[in-house]
Amino acid sequence: MAKRKRDTTAATIKNRLKEGRGQGKGANYSPWIHIQDVPSQGLSSRIKGWKTDRVHHLLSELETSFFYVLDWSPVVLDIREQFPLLPLKETLAIAEQCGVNHPTDPRTKEPVVMTTDFQVTVQQKTKIVEQARAIKCVKDLQSQRNLEKLEIERCYWKQRGIDWGIVTERDIPGTVAENVKWLHPFLHVTDLPSLTSHDVLRIFTVMTPLVLQSQDSLADIAAICDDQLGLVHGLSLSVARHLLANRFWRVDMHQPIHPNRRLMLSSVMPIETAQGGEEIA
Repeated sequence: MAKRKRDTTAATIKNRLKEGRGQGKGANYSPWIHIQDVPSQGLSSRIKGWKTDRVHHLLSELETSFFYVLDWSPVVLDIREQFPLLPLKETLAIAEQCGVNHPTDPRTKEPVVMTTDFQVTVQQKTKIVEQARAIKCVKDLQSQRNLEKLEIERCYWKQRGIDWGIVTERDIPGTVAENVKWLHPFLHVTDLPSLTSHDVLRIFTVMTPLVLQSQDSLADIAAICDDQLGLVHGLSLSVARHLLANRFWRVDMHQPIHPNRRLMLSSVMPIETAQGGEEIA
């Protein structure tokens, strides 16, 4: 496979605009930067989102953790990563006004289109608002150059009246992110190999009272359920992850979920009453 040309030129920018990069919403959004556009450092991820039903391009572990928290949040309606600050002439003008150098491609010396890590659509009581968030490690905020680029971002969003802020590892609930990461591949029944909605209901019916009443670990209870229903070992544990992902089983997500420990449920929603995004079918 040929390597993707990563140098930034006027033609590169024109081609990305033609491809629809940085445009659209929800499933139709395409990020300005795809992970194949940047040198791989083993930290990037491609994850299909629950809210958007599209693949998200995340360029760092910190971005990925924040994405999981956003995808879990009930008030977040849309997530657009690697959002371009266009038109380019606007960030160039802001850089000049701030007296700082605009980011350029180190090889071509051409100005690059700056991006904000996340633009997020959020439900706030009776209104829907947009928020922009830059994701940075605390140590990276010690760099004067990084602060200069962040200032360009801040001014860009201020001109649009959109709330902008910096998110560091101190702001991300790591346990929530890890829990969602574990649940994330099992949202839909179609993610459960060889199981139907009826199978899920049977497993739910057997496992729920055991989880509520037994002191056994989630893994042990799932194994009992597999044996009782004649299932391949591991299927009931996958269904447990599905039930948690869909909030049929509710837990304190700020407490680690470990299959080798007892699962403490705060509430249970009968599958038959599921509505909207939580329906079992």
